[in-house]
Amino acid sequence: MATKIIVDSTCDLTKDICEKNDITILPLHVLLGENEYKDGVDITIDEIYAWADKNGDTPKTSAPALSDAINLFKEYKDSYDDFVCLSISSSMSSSFNVFHMAALELDILDRVYLVDSMNLSNGVGLLALEASDLAKEGKSGQEIQDALFKIVSRVRTSFIVDTLEYLHRGGRCSGAAALMSGTLKIHPKIVVENGEMKVSKKYRGVMNKVILHYLKDHEESLLKSDKKRLFLVNSGVEESILKDAKEYITSLNRFDEIIEDRAGAVISSHCGPGTLGIVFVEGE
Repeated sequence: MATKIIVDSTCDLTKDICEKNDITILPLHVLLGENEYKDGVDITIDEIYAWADKNGDTPKTSAPALSDAINLFKEYKDSYDDFVCLSISSSMSSSFNVFHMAALELDILDRVYLVDSMNLSNGVGLLALEASDLAKEGKSGQEIQDALFKIVSRVRTSFIVDTLEYLHRGGRCSGAAALMSGTLKIHPKIVVENGEMKVSKKYRGVMNKVILHYLKDHEESLLKSDKKRLFLVNSGVEESILKDAKEYITSLNRFDEIIEDRAGAVISSHCGPGTLGIVFVEGE
């Protein structure tokens, strides 16, 4: 029994991780004005930032192309028995529906097991790696889908944002709030709840101290979390901040694996540079 794992590009998994775990990426699209690119294929995060700063605007993202999903299924349908397909939260994108429509088009819906992550970024990636672990054990698509359904609600994803400028450009906060944030050094914590991003707390101060405060606020949950892995994700932060964050998490002696990762187009476009967050599975 062989099960193929396919996940949309919002998972923010590196090419190396995907290759090691037999995970295939279906790219979303990034819109920079009138130009359209495939996330992680023909556009980089640094290019996205450069365009955003030059134009004073936030890049737009759109769902994967149906034709790309169909082509992926065609490529693998004779080599695998089942497919497990994971998407960014269906409230944020129609990636989930694209997978569904592609399976219908090829009449293989009985072999395709869809999972709405109710999450984004490495929250999707964490589930994809869990799916890969189960696939390596020879689990069927149905068994993997059932296992992921039990985990989805326990995935905890949060970020600390360095600047509100990008959220302001995207219409997610007022200009006054963005200005005050810069003046007062206010850094909001954004969490994913019920498939949507929300501001849950605001920290004040320089970013290196804010990040440690943020991590310590999570310490109780981290010490009770699933031990398998934790993601430390960033959209481009100072090396010293990333180093301090990893050292703190390592000092907890909790996780078998701490994965440092770079945020992709969705998080980077909306939250901007300097964002850092953690993703883990809360204990039962």
